[in-house]
Amino acid sequence: MSRAQAESVIKNIIREIAQECASKGQAVSETLVAFMVKAVVLDPANEFNVDRTLTKDDVQKLIRLCVDRLMDSRSPALDTVKMQVYFDMNYTTRADFLDEHRRVLESRLLPVIREITDSRARTREELESLYRKIVSAVLLRSGLGSPTDIAVVREATAALQSVFPQTELGTFMTLTKREKERQLTELTMIVTGIRLFNKECGKGGEGIDDLPAILNEAVPATTQSVDGEIQSTLRSAYKYTAIVEAMQKGQAKEGPSIQLLKEALINTRQHETFLRIILNDVISCAHQVEVLENQLATRMEQLQATVQSKTAVPTAQVYPQFIHLAQLWSSFQDEMVLLSVLSNILASLEPFTRGHKELFSDDVLNIEGLTVKTDEERIQETADQRVNTKDYQVEKKDWLFADTTKNFSKLHLQYRGYCAYTLGKHDRLLVPANPDIGVMRYREHYYAFSSKEAAYEFAQNPQEIITLVAEGAKRSPELIQLLELHTQFSTITPYSQSREAGKMIEKPVTKCDSASQTDTHILESNIVKTYAWNEWELRRKAIKLANLRNKVTHAMQTNGSNMRRDNETQVYLPKEQTTQTKMDNYSNVSKPQVFLEGMRGGGMSVPTVMNKVDLTVDVSEPPIVRQFYVSAED
Repeated sequence: MSRAQAESVIKNIIREIAQECASKGQAVSETLVAFMVKAVVLDPANEFNVDRTLTKDDVQKLIRLCVDRLMDSRSPALDTVKMQVYFDMNYTTRADFLDEHRRVLESRLLPVIREITDSRARTREELESLYRKIVSAVLLRSGLGSPTDIAVVREATAALQSVFPQTELGTFMTLTKREKERQLTELTMIVTGIRLFNKECGKGGEGIDDLPAILNEAVPATTQSVDGEIQSTLRSAYKYTAIVEAMQKGQAKEGPSIQLLKEALINTRQHETFLRIILNDVISCAHQVEVLENQLATRMEQLQATVQSKTAVPTAQVYPQFIHLAQLWSSFQDEMVLLSVLSNILASLEPFTRGHKELFSDDVLNIEGLTVKTDEERIQETADQRVNTKDYQVEKKDWLFADTTKNFSKLHLQYRGYCAYTLGKHDRLLVPANPDIGVMRYREHYYAFSSKEAAYEFAQNPQEIITLVAEGAKRSPELIQLLELHTQFSTITPYSQSREAGKMIEKPVTKCDSASQTDTHILESNIVKTYAWNEWELRRKAIKLANLRNKVTHAMQTNGSNMRRDNETQVYLPKEQTTQTKMDNYSNVSKPQVFLEGMRGGGMSVPTVMNKVDLTVDVSEPPIVRQFYVSAED
């Protein structure tokens, strides 16, 4: 059977189940029916085999079992499933709530906006009608008063005329449709800001509710209501837990069915989970209102300082402030819508808890002699317990503790923080865990326990306990969402036909090693290695480039690179050239001449006196020509 054929068969089964329930006076949604079909097929007690095509008898059996479950008015498990389906269909995030609200508002305004943008008014009466439509659109979009209230319309018209006189309609008609829509939005915000400022000054504000005051009353009241529901739900959960524990220990032999009690306990815990989600949103709403009130007061003071008693104020100064004031007021309106939606969800969840309250009234539940413990008391009892990692029973496991693990409080605990051992060994019994005992990390999941003994028992064979929890979730499909087991059940293989000794045998899962390779960098790298952010680095590079212009290309060879490759350099060849200088010349210097006188002495009686006479001719003097005369006698 192809996938399309299988989907068609499932849709027909769901449609037939819904029709049969409707014929019996019980209207059910297709989403609820689809969930119930999966739950019935998943339950091993029903012995469905989805490995082959369902026969006609299988389909009839499936329809009958689903109708029986859906028509059971005294089933806490069915109430829990209905609660989960309702919450999934109606609750979403804060941003999605507000986006949906704005989308619905715009869809309602669309016909009015289209009449304005598509108008081809020419006559005076048509232009006046168009202007009235613009006033109505401004009022409807701002949400400040009813367009049918004459006082509100007059005030809005006066504010609009101060910004957009009727004489400007001619220019407005020449704009494109997109520009008209943009201008209408801007006009709405400016007019809204003007009316809010007039209300603050006591000069207007017809039909404008005091949203900050309303929210200051509604938020605490909603918080108190949610907190009261949580406390009432917890009291029921504490009683159910105490009775189930007593019945499992054999202390209470008579009383209601333990199976129904566990289903009622699951219902209360699921209700508590949804209530805490709503409470967190209400608290976020309270914080947002506080921030908006401070911003509103600041903006009003700035407007007062800008306007004061001036007769004329530049539009460039005051219009942006009016627009911001309108945006703040729109945020107040969003908080009102969000608070209203949360209150409706809170009221709609209550009917899904009436079943177990009527089934297990105080007269039916006999808790005399039983110790009913709160979650805080259970945690307080185990406050001094801690897993000893040196114990041989747990030494090979990976344990995390608050004093040795960073962000310990933010660990995503498996089974939404309930004791893993109690869930498996005591068949779907929900008992809150105490993470301070020690959190065990097993296959990238974190498990917490309600006692030190439970932690030791779980550490002996974790996979066995995990399998027991999965088996319990198959019998109570509402646990899949409560314990966040969607990932685990997405790979569960359906039961096969073969049975041994009354046990269902799971089809083995075929596994193989596989790998995939992806590009490390999908986009082309655009890293500029020469980039420098430092101005002085750029200057150094500029100086180097300037110096290179005066250099000749050269190369060098070192001991490490000589035998590797040939290095070549290109140089300018030496040029043969001469230089012309002055002629060689010389100078003739006089030769030094010295005469020594009196070296022979004057005898024994006369002392020898030597005189040194310098006969060197000075250069500056002209040369002396000496003539020597030699006689014939010589």
